[in-house]
Amino acid sequence: MPIRIVQLGVTPRLPDEGARLGTVRRPPRGIRKEDYARLGYYDSWLPLLAPSAELMAQGKAAEDDRQWAAFAKAYRKEMNDAAPSQLLDTLAALSHSANLSVGCYCDNPQRCHRSLLMQLLEERGAAIRS
Repeated sequence: MPIRIVQLGVTPRLPDEGARLGTVRRPPRGIRKEDYARLGYYDSWLPLLAPSAELMAQGKAAEDDRQWAAFAKAYRKEMNDAAPSQLLDTLAALSHSANLSVGCYCDNPQRCHRSLLMQLLEERGAAIRS
């Protein structure tokens, strides 16, 4: 019953996927709130696990490994704050008894906070499904 990491609005839902959680700063544009789940975005919105707006801009602007590493370090620091850290611990614990998916909109998972989010969850003992 692991956590699956997805691209919101693109990755097809699996029959046993469970709740899909959007770890994004903003809801999808041009989509009515009641259509988020039906269109494969998310069932529940968790902006607490998204990078801050300033940090998101830094991540999108990262052009090389050094800049990406700086973004990753700053994102990890944000996720060490009490509320995001507690939420990560909760998701890691839930991954052993419930199916969940978490994700964001980015096309490239290697230059996206969801790859870092997966690492943070794994470090907390979460079961991850690839």
